[in-house]
Amino acid sequence: MNENGVEHSSLALQNLDLALGPSDLVVTSLPTPTPSPSQYLLAIHATATNFFDLLQIRGKYQHQPPLPWISGSEFSGTILSVPSSLSNPKFSIGDRVFGATQGGYATHICCEEERLRPVPKGWDFLAAAGLMVTAPTSYAALVTRAGVKKGDFVLIHAAAGGVGLAAVQVAKAFGATVIATAGSARKLEVAKSYGADYRIDYNAEGWEAAVKKLTPKGKGVDIVFDPVGMVEKSLRCTAWNGRIVVVGFAAGTIEKVAMNRVLLKNVSIVGLHWGMYATEERERVEEVWQALFQLMEEGRFRGTVYTDREFVGLESVGEALGMLGRRETWGKVVVKVPQDVESKL
Repeated sequence: MNENGVEHSSLALQNLDLALGPSDLVVTSLPTPTPSPSQYLLAIHATATNFFDLLQIRGKYQHQPPLPWISGSEFSGTILSVPSSLSNPKFSIGDRVFGATQGGYATHICCEEERLRPVPKGWDFLAAAGLMVTAPTSYAALVTRAGVKKGDFVLIHAAAGGVGLAAVQVAKAFGATVIATAGSARKLEVAKSYGADYRIDYNAEGWEAAVKKLTPKGKGVDIVFDPVGMVEKSLRCTAWNGRIVVVGFAAGTIEKVAMNRVLLKNVSIVGLHWGMYATEERERVEEVWQALFQLMEEGRFRGTVYTDREFVGLESVGEALGMLGRRETWGKVVVKVPQDVESKL
């Protein structure tokens, strides 16, 4: 045992070299990590997958830690030890928390306080593990950047994805009408179950015209939430004074947009880089999380965990990431992490 009474036994997906793909990830037995004076030590009970994990394991992500490193980021779990340098730590041993930092694909992790949040009342570890990235991204995009309000028509692309389902719920909480797009009947069904008013298959020819027909007098949507890379096409169904929020490029390409359309429709195109708020607008981070916890408390925001199948054990992370990369899932793909490190995961 270490000085905190924690067994020196941990499992993790440690990258000794870059991987060709998620199937190359291997579970390794390691000593339980030792927290610095400013860190908590946690037992991970669930870990969430992200597209950037797929890039990072191949060495193609913008933030590449030096080898060897443990992959993964988002997680939920319980506090095993508190920082020795903090006289009044926010969390106590045994508290249930969620967070994000490098090394989420493991049974244990060390993390600073500012990267942790309390698991919402009534939520389980699986639902909480997928909150840290998607929820504030969607809220800040729609509320902080686009100023969503009651009566707005909001077009949400990839509405059955992690940020998409979060965006659907945020828009509905503010009284907006949501038009959801997705690429399959199953994903459109999921978007509806989270509150989307209308559903459009963006693989269908002429989907832009179909969107316009759903809006009052065919004027177009007031807000476009785009985590895919569909600004150019979305301009065709955006209203005068419309706002387009660029959240990501899941399609894999960076668009070139005809700026004359932006001018002619008086459209505002804004970006959202949630990760930089902790550096550039730290006070905004707390505002967003307070608002999100309020929505959760009121029952207007729920977890978005993919439930069509279950993933248990770190050895299933590769398969989960593979399905995520092939667009075979919806919502947040979360892996349950058993704490029996003696078992052959």
